[in-house]
Amino acid sequence: MNRNIPNTLTWVRIAMVPLFVLLYYLPWRWGHFFAAAMFSLAAITDWLDGYIARNWQLSSRFGAFLDPVADKLMVAVALVLVVGEVPMPFLTIPAAIIVGREIIVSALREWMAEIGKRTSVAVSIIGKIKTTCQMIALIALLLYRPESPYVLAVLGTIMLYIAGALTIYSMIIYIKSSWRDLTLSPEK
Repeated sequence: MNRNIPNTLTWVRIAMVPLFVLLYYLPWRWGHFFAAAMFSLAAITDWLDGYIARNWQLSSRFGAFLDPVADKLMVAVALVLVVGEVPMPFLTIPAAIIVGREIIVSALREWMAEIGKRTSVAVSIIGKIKTTCQMIALIALLLYRPESPYVLAVLGTIMLYIAGALTIYSMIIYIKSSWRDLTLSPEK
């Protein structure tokens, strides 16, 4: 295992998940605020570890594996918290789309790596825009409480639906770029 700054930041993000959940469920008024702050910090460390890995040539196979795991873990947990607590059942639709897409694309990336074609499912600019919308949505929805300004719920909901739409679009791009390999007959 490579021990370097990017991988350490990724491990810190994973370790933040239980504390993030605890903060969200604290019965104090500021619990949601600190959970949203921790989620924001995790998003910043995600960007920072990628920046450091690329610019300091500290990329590693282990980091390439662990970084998306940490990201998906934090986002999936945030979606579960928000869908479970925010009294807006229609948030389930984009949340299910986002989690479902992550499962499909992760499986696709794993399969493409197995056949030596991982680069054909590399992260695109649409994926980065989707991630930004998703982070804004989740921060707003994590901050939301029934006594909060309703603008948080509206902003979070709109951004989550935009992220859901971009999720579907990016998944289609990934599948299209891999379609030929997916539909080839197995060699005998």
